[in-house]
Amino acid sequence: MEIGVGNIVKMKKKHPCGSDTFRISRIGMDFKLVCTGCGREVMIPRRSAEKAIKKILDNGEK
Repeated sequence: MEIGVGNIVKMKKKHPCGSDTFRISRIGMDFKLVCTGCGREVMIPRRSAEKAIKKILDNGEK
């Protein structure tokens, strides 16, 4: 799976606000995800993020 900054991804678990889609804003040892529902930023380890991503909805290219 090719994951990049700006991608919109669908996660296995929902955020407490009810949205299950996130935008990736930073990639490194940790992924910084921004909830598309409420805008909250979440940092999770790379390994956890790669396991939790169900599919890529939008690749962020225009």
